[in-house]
Amino acid sequence: MLNRWLSLSALVIVLDQLSKAWITNHFAFGESFTVLSVFNLMLAHNTGAAFSFLNDAGGMQRWLFSIIAIVASAWIVWLLRKHATQTLFAFALSLILGGALGNLIDRLAYGYVVDFLSFHWDEHFFPAFNLADSAITCGAFLLIFDSFKENKHGTVAG
Repeated sequence: MLNRWLSLSALVIVLDQLSKAWITNHFAFGESFTVLSVFNLMLAHNTGAAFSFLNDAGGMQRWLFSIIAIVASAWIVWLLRKHATQTLFAFALSLILGGALGNLIDRLAYGYVVDFLSFHWDEHFFPAFNLADSAITCGAFLLIFDSFKENKHGTVAG
């Protein structure tokens, strides 16, 4: 059962890295292409955390976020081993694991994370992000949703 969840994480990593390789090979840094009136593809480099948090912290964030990703990934693998039969919980953790490792690969290889999905409304831009960030965010929402599900005794989990 654990292999199933680790395979899902690996799929997230592969899709994330392929999408980043494609955008890096087809766009110059800062180049933008309008897909919809509210959505652009744009090559950006993020030295911070998800959605550019601490992007301008002076360089220490590369190693801080790398250590956090490694520790969190080890903990997630431990949780997946322990709870592999809890489908929604394990699915959510697998998304988070794949996203964390996808961004970790970028941090270690380049010193920054490649971002390219840019949503905006008029002149208001949401920070650019990537598939790894999306997987982490979806996984986090699923964990929150899972925490509100009823457990096998008929009470709300807590």
